[in-house]
Amino acid sequence: MRSGSRQLVACGVDIGSTNVKVVLMNAEGAVVARERSETPRDSEGLSIDVTSLLQRIDAMILAACSDAWAVCSVSVAGIGEDGVLVDEDLNVLTDALSWFDPRRQGVYRGFRKALHDDDLYDASSDASRTMTGWKWSRGQVRASGAAHWLAVADLPTALWASRPFMSDTLASRTGAWRTRDRSWARDRVELTLGTTDLLPPVLRAGEVVGEFRSQALQAAGVLADAAVSVAGGHDHPLGGWGVDQLTPGAVLDSMGTAEVVVLQADSEQASRREGVDIAPGIRSDGRTLMRVEELARNVAWASQDPEVAFQIRALMVGKIEPDPVLNAGYFHTGRRGGGRPSYALDAPRDPLARASAVLGALALAGGEAIEAVKAEVPQSRTVRTAGGWARSVGWLRIKAAVTGYDAEPVVEPEVTAVSAALLAAYAYGWDPDPARVFAEPGA
Repeated sequence: MRSGSRQLVACGVDIGSTNVKVVLMNAEGAVVARERSETPRDSEGLSIDVTSLLQRIDAMILAACSDAWAVCSVSVAGIGEDGVLVDEDLNVLTDALSWFDPRRQGVYRGFRKALHDDDLYDASSDASRTMTGWKWSRGQVRASGAAHWLAVADLPTALWASRPFMSDTLASRTGAWRTRDRSWARDRVELTLGTTDLLPPVLRAGEVVGEFRSQALQAAGVLADAAVSVAGGHDHPLGGWGVDQLTPGAVLDSMGTAEVVVLQADSEQASRREGVDIAPGIRSDGRTLMRVEELARNVAWASQDPEVAFQIRALMVGKIEPDPVLNAGYFHTGRRGGGRPSYALDAPRDPLARASAVLGALALAGGEAIEAVKAEVPQSRTVRTAGGWARSVGWLRIKAAVTGYDAEPVVEPEVTAVSAALLAAYAYGWDPDPARVFAEPGA
């Protein structure tokens, strides 16, 4: 399949909290090119610099295509809760409040007492939800000119297709969306965003949004005729769906900036349990079950002590054995949405003991997340691991010691980006082999 002298490829983009990834996949499912770059942020390192992000994604696609490939379909996935207000022309008006920004705690406290009937919605109510970003954005100087709210992960596709929309798996992260009837809670939206008029149409992951148009990419000749933009949505459900294509019924334990445990449930009756959020199934009538635990922020907090930081690094790579305090409860993880981590009052001062307590607490939280997600679908399930932390042998040994799970890693390092490319390929009418899609790079 060619476009002029270039071969056609599907493109997947993953906008992460730390890095942006781009992969290109041919019709058979082979990943033929990939690019990676830091996610651009503001001077304080909290909010994503959205203008720079959009320019960077175009540049990364151009670099990946080189002189060999032409993109026929693209899908973007990314962070669940970050978003911005835009005007009628989709110009960005506000900053993107990060899901881990400590300012969220104060904003959330200002309206949480007015929230009711929490069990009706896809995600539990806490400071990390999009509702908090809505409330914060409405207080910004330029918010009065807003026409739409767009999630950061949807923004590139909306601009390429000139069509505002929200992916349904991102609607699920707002705290005001119900998958069971695909509707918004007007009272929650009006309390935080001000009006439902700012909410764009909600599209299913894998649905064609429109044409893929980019002046820079068109001028470079890397877009195929009639190239399409495809709704991707929240990175973790999409990554879980991709791994489910490879290993049907598998639980994905994805470990990076956060640890996210994801399971695709066949039943549309699957409901939200304590600590477990739901989202629409991807290319199915089922549900995505998901639980999120913070990793990187807890380690960063503990690593303010250089001696503890040194021991954490040594434990992660397996150079030393942990102190026997993994399950002692000496470390309390930070609450989602910027809550502060802490040590127990009786925690030992020894750096190795503290480092072991931190990693033990994080491993325990991950094990509880797996059990919570599996409870909805009690059949025996394979656990597959992915993400940067899944390549740290010491960390995996600690995980196995604390949880009892001896999980099988996914060898493909960019699970979400590759899953987005697979979704784009399906939307274009291709039928790649998942085994080839997730093969070890270079195999």
